[in-house]
Amino acid sequence: MSLFIASLNSGSNGNCYYVGNDDEAVLIDAGISCRETVKRMLRLGLSIKKIKAIFISHEHDDHINGLEVLSSKYNIPVYITQSTLQNCRFEIRKELVHHFAANERIRIGDLTIKAFTKLHDACDPHSFIVQNDKDVCIGIFTDIGKACEQVIYHFRQCNAVFLEANYDEEMLAAGNYPYFLKKRISGDNGHLSNNAALELFCMHRSNKLSHLILSHLSKNNNCPELVQKIFMQYAGKTKIIIANRYRETEVYLIQQTSAASQQNVYHNSVVQLSMF
Repeated sequence: MSLFIASLNSGSNGNCYYVGNDDEAVLIDAGISCRETVKRMLRLGLSIKKIKAIFISHEHDDHINGLEVLSSKYNIPVYITQSTLQNCRFEIRKELVHHFAANERIRIGDLTIKAFTKLHDACDPHSFIVQNDKDVCIGIFTDIGKACEQVIYHFRQCNAVFLEANYDEEMLAAGNYPYFLKKRISGDNGHLSNNAALELFCMHRSNKLSHLILSHLSKNNNCPELVQKIFMQYAGKTKIIIANRYRETEVYLIQQTSAASQQNVYHNSVVQLSMF
């Protein structure tokens, strides 16, 4: 069985990632409005009725801004840790709330979702992998200060990954952010730099990694063209996609086959660079 994936939005202005099969799907985070989430899914030919659960990585606004309305309007269960829920600025209907623990495997139809802890400056942050019964594995690894052992272990299992490439080190150092913010971003509980993401990709990708969706790019401290240039040098047979901070990517079909045979649902291009 194949899986379909798309970024509905990726950046400090909102994060939302789609993973599903023919019958059901989940959203990882709900950082854009309910209206925009549904609109972007419709543009991709995806139905909100397929969304059977929303998984929340942490409580920062760009990951939860649309959660309250989206879950309530469409009666979508929300999987969230108790600590994260307590640090949200709103309440979710009790009957929709499901708590999860690290390394617990949760079944949503034919999908299995596993959360694991990550390094980030939130109360109880987690990353996720989503699998189907045929072992196609999708990783959602954003908002991580560094690639710890957990990230490395799960990265090696994936057929496709949403991977943070938040900032260029030189751009951040030379930029006008205050010193404390630069330290926060570049610290072990901050965000992943282009170089750190590239190192993870080059050293730990498996032969089955067909798609790498570079995500959560900083508006002020990074450049999509720069990220494209850096990663294309080492891409090999892996398709490199730059997730957009203003619109959805296309839908990508992920199968348990060799990387060489992977196809974009709509195109066969090696790189999909959305318009910024």
